[in-house]
Amino acid sequence: MVDEDLLRTLTPTVIGILGRRGASWTAAEDAVQDALVEAVRVWRDAPPRDPKGWLVTVAWRKYLDAVRADTSRRRREVLVDEEPEPGPAEVVDDTLQLYFLCAHPSLTPASAVALTLRAVGGLTTRQIAQAYLVPEATMAQRISRAKRTVSDVRFDQPGNVGTVLRVLYLVFNEGYSGDVDLAAEAIRLTRELAARTDSEEVAGLLALMLLHHARRPARTRPDGGLVPLAEQDRARWDTRLIAEGVDVLQAALARDRLGEFQAQAAIAALHADARTAEETDWVQIVEWYDELVRLTDSPVARLNRAVAVGEADGPRVGLAALADLDPALPRHAAVAAYLHERNGDPVTAARLYAEAARSAPNLPERDHLTRQAARLNAELRSCP
Repeated sequence: MVDEDLLRTLTPTVIGILGRRGASWTAAEDAVQDALVEAVRVWRDAPPRDPKGWLVTVAWRKYLDAVRADTSRRRREVLVDEEPEPGPAEVVDDTLQLYFLCAHPSLTPASAVALTLRAVGGLTTRQIAQAYLVPEATMAQRISRAKRTVSDVRFDQPGNVGTVLRVLYLVFNEGYSGDVDLAAEAIRLTRELAARTDSEEVAGLLALMLLHHARRPARTRPDGGLVPLAEQDRARWDTRLIAEGVDVLQAALARDRLGEFQAQAAIAALHADARTAEETDWVQIVEWYDELVRLTDSPVARLNRAVAVGEADGPRVGLAALADLDPALPRHAAVAAYLHERNGDPVTAARLYAEAARSAPNLPERDHLTRQAARLNAELRSCP
């Protein structure tokens, strides 16, 4: 049986080796994808002793074949005069540069995510298309455009870790469609990035992903319905992932260089530490949201802070914090509905729940908000 995890892990390294031998990034990525297809066919019966060396040799041959067939690139035929002998592959690791390249500022977020999954994650176009619920041809065009955009970017140019982290977080939040679990894939890629960098924020993002992923089994009902955090069965949370996430976070915080992902992970850790929803340390969560707002001045962070303030100091204080925010902010109506209900105003809450449902970003959230509105309206009708 072919070890697909191994193939995906080796992909960025092999692309980097071809790049150092003279292949453009686009040509190297195409050749490696062809080699991966060949590996799936051949390794099933006879896996090689040196998988990386095998991939390098086959990918280089695929690249040379493409160069020979491309008459418009005859000036590069010097590369085909002498093919390197098969043997142990170089040990230089270009994975980090691939992360930077795939998260290049010239790419849209959607293109950066797709290119990261293809080049660094080693996923096929079909797998990425399934994960995003789009036709394979559509995803192929998206990836092709992204590759053209970065084709002239030098492979040794420095990149921005913060941009890479945002792309990986987008991957993590995409969901679980198709035959590839994007959340698990994002965790895998972030682990690899953490092993190659000395960054507290990379560790912070890894901790955040682990802590959120630990709650996944309790997040939905058997019918697919959304279960709010306060109502989740905490016995179903993955304590192993929680423990790992807390350990990773504590090691990052000990270095005293706080960043936004560390702050978010600290909030997630406080939720994970509470044995029941009632035991949640909302006062400390508000303090961490204050840090997050100081670091990012993000409207989303301010929105979530209003919820935490409502829990720590009462719904009226939470509504006061919410009043300073733009009502057009995503999920603003849902937060306002929750705080108004807690403040004893079911009429306003029902109206806002219905409004929030109409603009919900996905079907499970829309159904949940619709049910909340229906519940309050039923209660209001039953009142004398």
